[in-house]
Amino acid sequence: MKIWTPEMIKASKRRHFLSALTVYDYPMTRMLDELGIPMLLVGDSLGMVVLGYPDTTHVTMDDMLHHVKAAARANPKSCLVGDMPYQSYQSSEQAVRNASRLFDAGAHAVKLEGGQEIGAQIKAICSAGIPCVGHLGMLPQHILEEGTYRIKGRSGEEQQKLMDDAAFLDSVGIFAVVLELVEHSLAEEISHSVSYPTIGIGSGNGCDGQILVTHDLVGTFPWFRPK
Repeated sequence: MKIWTPEMIKASKRRHFLSALTVYDYPMTRMLDELGIPMLLVGDSLGMVVLGYPDTTHVTMDDMLHHVKAAARANPKSCLVGDMPYQSYQSSEQAVRNASRLFDAGAHAVKLEGGQEIGAQIKAICSAGIPCVGHLGMLPQHILEEGTYRIKGRSGEEQQKLMDDAAFLDSVGIFAVVLELVEHSLAEEISHSVSYPTIGIGSGNGCDGQILVTHDLVGTFPWFRPK
């Protein structure tokens, strides 16, 4: 079975469509790994679908470490990515410290939400030798500020910011980026402009791949139905 390293994930761009799913425990990780899913994300979405929180802002580092360790026990050949939870990367020093904890717990890479505004943190993590996945568009950890989930990139200002952030992430060595709820034509334009694969969720079919919350895919969280 192929081992999906961060380098292989990046090299997959324009070669084949990249599939990614969320995992939170040993059995689901082992099952999806055996199916050959290239990327598995221990997402902070576990806050809603596993822990019963109203949003991702309640998820702690201890929560993430617990679930990353469980997933890592499956010893996946898939690229196992751990979400950096809310307020766990407020400074470069804190970002490196917490990214290192997730890496030591068994994650092969970490994911952070944001662009140039967290540039120093991303650079510090990459410089520490920990591979990073980016996340642009609708940022769930900002839901308290936003008030609602909405499509990003409809105004000229938002479009320019997303393009600038995508280019910035390319310049600092991110190996993949999740585009969440990005206006479809803009997501496709971004995908053509960067060297890393874009992984869409609610961003149309012009991305290089797709990620879904596994509970949504298989219907094990029936109290929420994604559009």
